[in-house]
Amino acid sequence: MPKNIITSATTPTTGFTDKSTPSPLAQGIRWGNMLFLSGQAALDPETREVVSDDIQEQTVQTLKNLEGVLKAAGASFANVVNMRVCLRDESDFQKFNIAFTDYMQGEKVTRTCIGGRPHRAGVNVEIDCIAMFD
Repeated sequence: MPKNIITSATTPTTGFTDKSTPSPLAQGIRWGNMLFLSGQAALDPETREVVSDDIQEQTVQTLKNLEGVLKAAGASFANVVNMRVCLRDESDFQKFNIAFTDYMQGEKVTRTCIGGRPHRAGVNVEIDCIAMFD
């Protein structure tokens, strides 16, 4: 079974350090009934620049970027079974969690949240996910 590369025109592709160089990553890959999304950050889809320093604004943009890839695959957050979150500053967790909860509007997922250093300066949150289809 071949893997199906998923690309959203409304979501920036991450994994680059030089904006003039194409990313070596896929935004998403569907394999059978499973969908794996690369980590997304709070990048503006047009400029590929970080949208804000505010963790809540970054969280919302990151989730919008994930949602764009999900939609390109014919899915939504209702299909997501697991999310992994990396916060640059662990003290941002409470504000992150408020924005995350509001955005997800009651949708339940499993989630791991760790402190770490996302690869790009200014990025304070990165999220990836796994979704399933029937």
